[in-house]
Amino acid sequence: MTVLLLTGCADKPQFSPEEIARMPLAKRDGLPAPSGGFALVVGEQSITTDEVIAPVFERLSQAAQRYDFERFRQLATPVIEQQLVDRISDALLYSRAKSDAGENVKDELDRVTAAEVKRFVMDFGGDYAKAEQALKRMGMDWEKFQQYQRRKILSQSYIAQKMPDRDQPVSYSEMLAVYNEIKDKLYSTPASLQFRLIDIEPAKLKNVDVNMPRNEQARELAYKIVERLNEGGEFDELAKEYSQDSRASEGGLWRKLDPESLASPYDILAATAAKMKPGEVAGPVEKEGHIFIMQMVEFTPKSVEPFEKVQNQVKADITVGRMRKAYDKINDELLQQASATDRARFVDFCVLEVYRMANT
Repeated sequence: MTVLLLTGCADKPQFSPEEIARMPLAKRDGLPAPSGGFALVVGEQSITTDEVIAPVFERLSQAAQRYDFERFRQLATPVIEQQLVDRISDALLYSRAKSDAGENVKDELDRVTAAEVKRFVMDFGGDYAKAEQALKRMGMDWEKFQQYQRRKILSQSYIAQKMPDRDQPVSYSEMLAVYNEIKDKLYSTPASLQFRLIDIEPAKLKNVDVNMPRNEQARELAYKIVERLNEGGEFDELAKEYSQDSRASEGGLWRKLDPESLASPYDILAATAAKMKPGEVAGPVEKEGHIFIMQMVEFTPKSVEPFEKVQNQVKADITVGRMRKAYDKINDELLQQASATDRARFVDFCVLEVYRMANT
């Protein structure tokens, strides 16, 4: 999707599809058509109860059937308030964007809207009928979809124009700094470890020699097992015979896991695994009442996507972050235009209506 900055100037910056996908307001759910009832007038537009209730009715109806009204009101009010705030913001933002853009952008706006409609159809393999069915599931037809896209494009373009640093290019050093800050969270793949384990716990030994400490007997058993492994014994068979953990019946085989997820005393296995190759055996290793003998199956170290590979994505995230700051600032200004008293009455009405509808 292409988003234009509706100013008529060819030298204004454009945004890539990746950037647009992360922008505020770029959502796919449809806006229900007004169908009467109580309405809140915001600027030149009206917000109906249906528009606010419809997206959350299914979620709230279960609570309405379960609780008395006072308890339901406590649960539902913040949900309805957030829906109303979103609708008010969209309505006021669109009004301001439309006023700011003027009439000279109509042709370009029509062109971009038509391109977005075409792209939507292509999302369904070019099948117009399937795309139309998807719109119906969202409570929209083609006319409403085009209206929604026009509002979204115009609003996003307005936000882009109000970005205080929109003409400032994203520098290499800024991208690198952001990458280093988020790489471990967003661009890393955790290490993967799989192994077989013979776990001997001295406290669980059977047929013990009362004249010999259990720890010594457990160590002696562990060394005998290692000796049998060195003589060609099969690890899985020895695990079935001697291991005392829940995986003994499976030959001591653990599922693949992130070694950093191993809690004590098993965390010692992660440190040991980093020095091993597939098929190698390590042990006995002792920690906190356990004696471990481990056979490496597979180990893949943690990896991080190099900066060069994700540079464009980092740049897009920075640009979208700038836009989100601009959006939040505009949004705060817009919400001050809506009467807090009217909003409270409208929310109360919606809460009562949801409760009534769910229990009818």
